[in-house]
Amino acid sequence: MGTMPLPQITWQDVQQLPDDGNRYEAIEGDLYVTPAPTLRHQTISYRLLRELARLLVDPGLGRVWYAPVGVWFPATDEGVQPDLLFVSNERRGILAPEGLRGAPDLVVEILSPTTASRDRGVKRRLYERQGVAEYWIVDHDLEAVDVWRFTADPRHERFVDRLPVRLAEKTLGQIDLTAVFAED
Repeated sequence: MGTMPLPQITWQDVQQLPDDGNRYEAIEGDLYVTPAPTLRHQTISYRLLRELARLLVDPGLGRVWYAPVGVWFPATDEGVQPDLLFVSNERRGILAPEGLRGAPDLVVEILSPTTASRDRGVKRRLYERQGVAEYWIVDHDLEAVDVWRFTADPRHERFVDRLPVRLAEKTLGQIDLTAVFAED
């Protein structure tokens, strides 16, 4: 006799979970739980948010959000709560009162010991599969940002000093990573 398969967790299931201070995500039928971030994580997130706002929001190109905000991929009923994300004005049709319904233009995940393998593996594959144009993995231990561009010419690059910010193949400016990773 075979074993019964475990039920597949959907984003709709996640929405029914209690509000207990954790971030819940549904990816490839599995439930993932993320505890509250560290102060270092939050400092880096804030600094990146400020820079993304300067380069993308202030010129009127779109909106930036920070966690927790839900991103639901309706076709597969998967959902995540990235650290930061950007949606261009051209793609604002994915905005909904409860969060996003579809792929943001940019997703940023800041690594922590509990999320590093997930961010580099299952989440990277999810974002590529769902049509996210660009995905940043911020590694504060290495003081580096890995950038995956899931466009017609997919590529991966690592940045350690200056991080170019692009929208639709146009570079809009750079983020000084030494300032982002500076210890207070």
